[in-house]
Amino acid sequence: MDFKNRLYLILTGIFIASLITSNLIFQKFFTWSPFGWYTFEISAGILSYPITFLVTDLISEMYGKKRADVVVWSGFVASIFVIIVVLIADAVPNTVWSPVNNATFHRVFGLFGPAVFASMVAYLTAQFIDIRIFHFWKRLTKGKHLWLRNNGSTIISQFVDTVAVLFLLCVTGVVEWVRFPGLLENGFLFKVIVALCDTPLFYLGVWFLKRRVHEDPDETIWGYHPFKEEAL
Repeated sequence: MDFKNRLYLILTGIFIASLITSNLIFQKFFTWSPFGWYTFEISAGILSYPITFLVTDLISEMYGKKRADVVVWSGFVASIFVIIVVLIADAVPNTVWSPVNNATFHRVFGLFGPAVFASMVAYLTAQFIDIRIFHFWKRLTKGKHLWLRNNGSTIISQFVDTVAVLFLLCVTGVVEWVRFPGLLENGFLFKVIVALCDTPLFYLGVWFLKRRVHEDPDETIWGYHPFKEEAL
């Protein structure tokens, strides 16, 4: 297997792992005060979820929109599989010597089904918006300004994702409506900070990896080279 296909599989694995991890740990909420004067109240699932947008941006840049869409659908199928396994595990009775009994397991994973269903609806919407906005900016700028399509696509799609998942979680009764405004503010602000911080990683990944992949269906259309100074 050549480098570009190995890299694609690795990025896909990171994407799916980040997505499933966020779905498994999202029911724990924590506080974080990085600036002293502002305290975040956010789900633990938000720790790994932004990585999925960085990965789809890298795949979009190096492999094109179709390959990015395949990764998004792969993550969806993997998540559905995990949901089914977790629901079956929650339904089977524990043994008398099991370190985790039925009540403890159900307390952690009992809301997994409806909550992750809400998350998956928001996930598909946000990821496909992210990919299409990314390529819209890429066409508009003729492949220049990596930072613009990276941040522009991620921030908009993250806002859509945050609104959608919180709305669905409130509708399904997982989260109280009174917490909606605060969680929306905290979640979106945190995602914006992460999106801005991962921009250097996006540049580094494109600079280091793209010349080894040699695959960009858009490049032949627009006639630009991604490593010329004006493309950055």
